[in-house]
Amino acid sequence: MAKYKLGEICEIVSGSTPKTSVEEYWDGDIKWITPAELNDDSYIVYDSARKITEEAVKKTGLSSFPEGTVILSSRAPIGKVAIAGCEMYCNQGFKNLICSEKINNKYLYWFLKGNTDLLNSLGRGATFKEISKQIVSNIEINVPEENEQKKAVENLEKISKLIKLRKQELDKLDELIKARFVELFGDPKLNPKKWDVVNISEVVGGKVSNGFFAKRDDYCDDGNIRVLGVANIVNRMYSNLEDLPRTNADDKDIEKFEVKYGDMLFCRSSLVAEGIGKASIIPEDVQENILFECHVIRLPLDLSKCVPEFVQTLSTMDYFRNQVISQSKTATMTTIGQAGILKTDIILPPIDKQKEFYDFVKQVDKSKVVALKAL
Repeated sequence: MAKYKLGEICEIVSGSTPKTSVEEYWDGDIKWITPAELNDDSYIVYDSARKITEEAVKKTGLSSFPEGTVILSSRAPIGKVAIAGCEMYCNQGFKNLICSEKINNKYLYWFLKGNTDLLNSLGRGATFKEISKQIVSNIEINVPEENEQKKAVENLEKISKLIKLRKQELDKLDELIKARFVELFGDPKLNPKKWDVVNISEVVGGKVSNGFFAKRDDYCDDGNIRVLGVANIVNRMYSNLEDLPRTNADDKDIEKFEVKYGDMLFCRSSLVAEGIGKASIIPEDVQENILFECHVIRLPLDLSKCVPEFVQTLSTMDYFRNQVISQSKTATMTTIGQAGILKTDIILPPIDKQKEFYDFVKQVDKSKVVALKAL
């Protein structure tokens, strides 16, 4: 199988941003994309959220990239990838690859999508990591014959569709839980059943804290303990404990940062506001020791006052999410501190009503476990 550097088989192009202060450059009909518009499900993209004008193109010397270009985010974050479904322009957060006849663009897409960790490890910079054009150019890739590339693409597309269906199944099960929540307790913003409204600190039964700090270089396959981080919470993969990365920690750190049922974990920093304050609880049947990392805030709930499954579901609703986002701050990335989380309010029905909801959630969770294993 032939091996090439990407710079040998692709033309690599970057983008730029027309001055936002010049009104004549914006709200046109020319597509101009940013990394924030790509997500895990992005494949072929045909449109952009913002548009620029012919004036912007002429006056600022922007260069477009053609249909079929593999677009790769090179910072904030590194590794988002998609294929341009039409001619587009982009901002400076991309290093885009125009494929030669030696490589199938979809084959390259799946290679990059499967190597996010590699791409991030190549990032350079102090304030935030970025991969340069030179770094991307030097990445090596095995390139089989054209028919083998197409066969690989077909297989990966089929797998991707199955993954998407499983994720949709999980989303539907989450919607079912939310529907039952509203049925039992009403919309928490309107509070039609007149439940008590309390500050979240009133259901906290221990010290609120940030998590364990470990350098990325300290993570290793033979570490003595697993670590639960922001990505595991946001991407809802916390139930797949075997997927959590490992590191080494001493007994003192394990005692201080080990999680258990009743702990509620909040993301305290994210590149996008939507990630801030997303929360998950620790499953009731967790037996393995797990630490939570430094970009996570732990609220140990008082189980005599609240049911974790109730609070977790409440945390996904606009009533709670809007409170969290209003307390966040944005600079290089969006953050929220312990004080911000503790300024939020929640409805607090009687514990027996919460337990009734808990019984329903446990039944639905059985189906979620099956879907997660299949995923």
